Amino acid sequence: MSQLDYATLRAAALEARQRAYAPYSRFSVGAAVLSASGRIFLGGNIENAAYPMTICAERVALFSAYAADEREIVALAVVTPTSDVASPCGACRQVIAELAPQAMILLLNLEGAERIVTPRDLLPFGFGPQQLAELG
Repeated sequence: MSQLDYATLRAAALEARQRAYAPYSRFSVGAAVLSASGRIFLGGNIENAAYPMTICAERVALFSAYAADEREIVALAVVTPTSDVASPCGACRQVIAELAPQAMILLLNLEGAERIVTPRDLLPFGFGPQQLAELG
């Protein structure tokens, strides 16, 4: 991924954060997915008064890419309003491992901290399609 792509993806994640709907937690998160075709898909967390119905920014962005028939995900940037970068939740880690297994994950905060990880770093012993295939 080039430096220009990185800057574009970071800016897109920041833009996505502005679109988040987080009236309860006030913890707005933005995510941006870069597909192999060069398209960028945005996602912001969307909360609901019935808390379990909330969906994270990472899943919104990934699901948007998949809904647009983009299956090869190159990178995912996630920006949080924390003092250090924050890792995706367990549900998002599972979805990332399946939908973007080769992607570079950029974890960012509003103060400029950043960390680059892989889906395997986030979920080293993940469950996926290969385990289901073993059933025959």
